[in-house]
Amino acid sequence: MAATYRRRLQRGAASTAVAALVLAALTASQAPTLSETAAARKQKPAPPADTPIDGGSAYFTDRPPLNRPAPHPKKHESGPGPVVVTGPAEAGLPATVLAAYKKAASAVHASDPGCRLPWQLLAGIGKVESGQARGGAVDAEGTTLQPIIGPQLNGHGFALITDTDGGRYDGDLTHDRAVGPMQFIPSTWSNGGPDGAGWGADGNGDGKKDPHNVFDAALAAGHYLCAGGRDLSAQGDLDRAILGYNDSEDYLRTVLSWYTFYRKGTHEVPDGRG
Repeated sequence: MAATYRRRLQRGAASTAVAALVLAALTASQAPTLSETAAARKQKPAPPADTPIDGGSAYFTDRPPLNRPAPHPKKHESGPGPVVVTGPAEAGLPATVLAAYKKAASAVHASDPGCRLPWQLLAGIGKVESGQARGGAVDAEGTTLQPIIGPQLNGHGFALITDTDGGRYDGDLTHDRAVGPMQFIPSTWSNGGPDGAGWGADGNGDGKKDPHNVFDAALAAGHYLCAGGRDLSAQGDLDRAILGYNDSEDYLRTVLSWYTFYRKGTHEVPDGRG
């Protein structure tokens, strides 16, 4: 099924009032069953509203099928051998991309267990942002075979973000563009974050923070989604985390539909060529 694109809402620098509203939403009334520790987590501020992941780039709007048979195991017809899991094509995730999502979720759980980040959420966002790195078109280290570059953020249908990286990540010397399998804008990757050094991360342990690498990008996205003391098992925090990518109800519904779909079962497929 051919993927379709939709232009995103523009998100420029947020006003103080917007930031205050975001903070108020995160620190609003707590459920009586929350422990004091969880309540304390809720009181931490969310990431500033002027640091979206992708700056309002384009995204895939396809939804998962409504009726989905559960995947089932099947032996090779030639005799004993590894189990091959079959199921609907939409439930297949490229092997390296799937490994990156699971590794990122495990790392975030170790450093921030209260966030309860499910790897299926990263998969849902990765599907909407880049079609799972263009069908798993990555090398053995998880770097995309060809750069995944979003449209120029020049204010014409998208946010207006002038160049912040000298073209280092996106090859554009005039404006920023979202890059990589999780579609970070260079300014979000390299600036801001909890330590001011950006949200970029080294997910594959090679000593580099590369937005074009799915291990790095997935870990960075996981940290961003969990920022502000979010507990992603709570619907309100989950919604706000997703809207940190794009402040659009349609985007939220699209990501949630894939997140729910993947939670029902997935299977590994070979990496692709784009």
